[in-house]
Amino acid sequence: MDTPFIATDWLAQRLDDRDVVIIDTSWYLPTANRRPYEEYLAGHIPGAIYFDMDEVADKSTGLPHMLLAPRAFEAAVGALGIGDGMTIVLYDESGLFSAPRVWWEFLAMGATEIRILDGGGPKWRAEGRPIEGGLVTRAPATFTATFHPELVRNFDDVAAAIAAGGQIADARPNGRFVGRDPEPRPHLRSGHMPGAVSLPAMNLVANGGLKPLGELKAMFDEAGVDLDKPIITSCGSGATAATLMLALKLAGARDVAVYDGSWAEWGGRPDAQIVTG
Repeated sequence: MDTPFIATDWLAQRLDDRDVVIIDTSWYLPTANRRPYEEYLAGHIPGAIYFDMDEVADKSTGLPHMLLAPRAFEAAVGALGIGDGMTIVLYDESGLFSAPRVWWEFLAMGATEIRILDGGGPKWRAEGRPIEGGLVTRAPATFTATFHPELVRNFDDVAAAIAAGGQIADARPNGRFVGRDPEPRPHLRSGHMPGAVSLPAMNLVANGGLKPLGELKAMFDEAGVDLDKPIITSCGSGATAATLMLALKLAGARDVAVYDGSWAEWGGRPDAQIVTG
């Protein structure tokens, strides 16, 4: 796939383009004790709206930031002023952490012009570029979703893939993968799915972007991932699983899907088989 990343220079030249919608997607693990919306109000890239992953979500499952159904997604993002034909530019204030999750959501809903700011908010700020405070609103727009179910997997899909010897790549830190470290969400068992491989998202990222393609391919090869066969990515809650998906796609993987419920679902179900070590 072609890279979705765009440079800060590219964005700086288009701050006044109404067909470019800039979106602060900042989100953090519960243990980070950060308030991304308040941080957004204090300062963001000029013209950026805020996309709350936990609000633009299906809340009926009890799981964090689950992907909305297509019609509900249309309504939610249209109300934010995101419409057909616009170039969607995503960034977060970690550099590259939550923006890939929102990239995957728009990709699953058929958007084609989706970009991620290379280096994110930290690089923009480090370069001394403009920052503004306060809430930005846009006029409501019409977003037409064309759902791509091949990019999304649920619990039953993952269980079937495991039974068939399919590839599961886990983006959580290795300590949680092997069951040594506790999960940041309460009441979840530690460990991993049978047959899964550990590919921590933190190891894929450097300086607010993905590591060079050669390094990514070497990591995937060392983990034993076959880029020519289907891969399901998972993480704690479906966020960094999208970072892993993005890296795999850029490395040439042909068929990658995100397990939306991820460990928040798997680790909390008594019928889910869990391996440690």
